[in-house]
Amino acid sequence: MKRRAIGAGVEWLGAVDWNRRLFDSLIPLPDGTSYNAYLVRGAEKTALLDTVDPPMTEVLFRQLEDVPRIDYLVAHHAEQDHSGTIPAVLRKYPEVQLLCTPKAKPLLVDHLDVPPERILTVEDGQRVDLGGKTLQFLHTPWVHWPETMCTYLPEDQVLFSCDFFGSHLATSELYAGEDPYVLQAAKRYYAEIMMPFRKIVAKNIEKVRPLAMKYIAPSHGPIYDRPHEIIAAYEEWVSDRVTNLALIAYVSMHGSTEMMVNYLLSALAERGVRVQKYELTTTDIGKLAMDLVDAATLVVGTPTVHGGPHPTVFAATNLANALRPKLKYAAIIGSYGWGGKAPEQIAQLIPNLQVELLGTVLCKGLPRQDAFAALDTLAEQIAQKHAAL
Repeated sequence: MKRRAIGAGVEWLGAVDWNRRLFDSLIPLPDGTSYNAYLVRGAEKTALLDTVDPPMTEVLFRQLEDVPRIDYLVAHHAEQDHSGTIPAVLRKYPEVQLLCTPKAKPLLVDHLDVPPERILTVEDGQRVDLGGKTLQFLHTPWVHWPETMCTYLPEDQVLFSCDFFGSHLATSELYAGEDPYVLQAAKRYYAEIMMPFRKIVAKNIEKVRPLAMKYIAPSHGPIYDRPHEIIAAYEEWVSDRVTNLALIAYVSMHGSTEMMVNYLLSALAERGVRVQKYELTTTDIGKLAMDLVDAATLVVGTPTVHGGPHPTVFAATNLANALRPKLKYAAIIGSYGWGGKAPEQIAQLIPNLQVELLGTVLCKGLPRQDAFAALDTLAEQIAQKHAAL
């Protein structure tokens, strides 16, 4: 794709990766992604903001064929999907000076072997004049690494936000417009990338909100031409508010746990609780993460394998602990063959979740009337907790 104008002297460039389906060997990409870079040309100097993932280097270089000189290369974030082509750009433009935060400099040296003498660190609020266009750097740590920053272009009212407000979405559209699917993709991105740093993200929202913004230009996904909408969405996601939603994440080996899950789902629905069920061996973990943004309760369902939870449940529970959602309540249900300590092990896996554990319902083999009665009690307890939110 060729460079595309955002305003006079301000252009999008980069690569749309339609075929990528996994990020960091962990995160599903059902709709691909993009690696957005931006070119800002003043009357005197030119700046390139970020680069692309290394496999897309040639795409970026074709877009730069008619750009004879770049004075500044801005590295908002040291992760390779943004910075991986920096060494190649430094070789192509020997005069360019790399700008980044003080915390980013050693990361760029360590991860990409960038010569330290090519790097100039910038302080929070520092400005660089390009001649009629000004780059103002805003340190925004933990969105989502400690060294990240944004760049604000006041003359054009553009916030170049890097991962902040991004979305993994391959599209031919330059702008988000009113497409609701972009907001869904942004929510998935927030859940997978930003949610562990929710409180710090909230502080960074406060930092950028006062800016006059016509556009928010992230490093992944389309540009927001209605920036107030993505900011409002983020404010809701980082808030302490949860909704009347219970998630049941489970695995069933021989059907017993599945019977318990289905019974509990029905009992919750009868009591006015909205429920979403996730069978963990087949589910898109990104969709589960999205629901964790809003859910009040997480119910983990597991059979017992060699005395502990099913390995897939173990991994998903550990991931939920890493994502640190704003859940209020949790419960554990499941079955066992002869014995085990699955509930105790699951509870130990979620120290980061500030939840009230509502208890466990376990059965030996097939669930019977006593197990179903206990599930009714659990459903009633969850419904009462949700009603009091």
